[in-house]
Amino acid sequence: MFLVVGLGNPGKKYSATRHNVGFMVLDALADQLGSRFIKRKSYLYASTSACGKSVILMKPKTYMNESGIAVNFFVHKKKIDLSHTLIVCDDFNLPIGRIRLRGQGSDGGHNGLSSIINILKTKDFPRLRIGIGADFKNGDAARFVLNAFNKKENEIILESVNKSVEAVLSFIEFGLERTMTEYNAV
Repeated sequence: MFLVVGLGNPGKKYSATRHNVGFMVLDALADQLGSRFIKRKSYLYASTSACGKSVILMKPKTYMNESGIAVNFFVHKKKIDLSHTLIVCDDFNLPIGRIRLRGQGSDGGHNGLSSIINILKTKDFPRLRIGIGADFKNGDAARFVLNAFNKKENEIILESVNKSVEAVLSFIEFGLERTMTEYNAV
């Protein structure tokens, strides 16, 4: 079984913001797989299959800073190996639209990843990061990630969301190493 988690903030206020790229990827993936999200108190989830494997898609509703709570719940309740748990999130350290898959690492200044690392007590889980650019002044990152993309950026992000869906499916079907080789080079 695989768990794919998209990070973001709940509510219409945040739906089109840079920080919600993880939610955007999960929504596109659910659409492609013909899945619907079921609402629970602290998360939305969809049970589905992809590439002949059971998959849970999950979007925490705990806001970014407490994403680890819902991830921890699913990992332990469903006994999902961390090597089969993929976190999808935004990253202002990458150029807009660039995607990067890693098997482990630091939080890179991302509060959602920080929450997951702190609660799971490990940095050893795959993550797919989507670049949102870094067009902000020092100390203004929080405001930047909570802003919407402009028209030109939206086109780039739509392409990277679609590419990210492909990468998630590749991760499920072929594993981390092969997917990293194929999608990190793009």
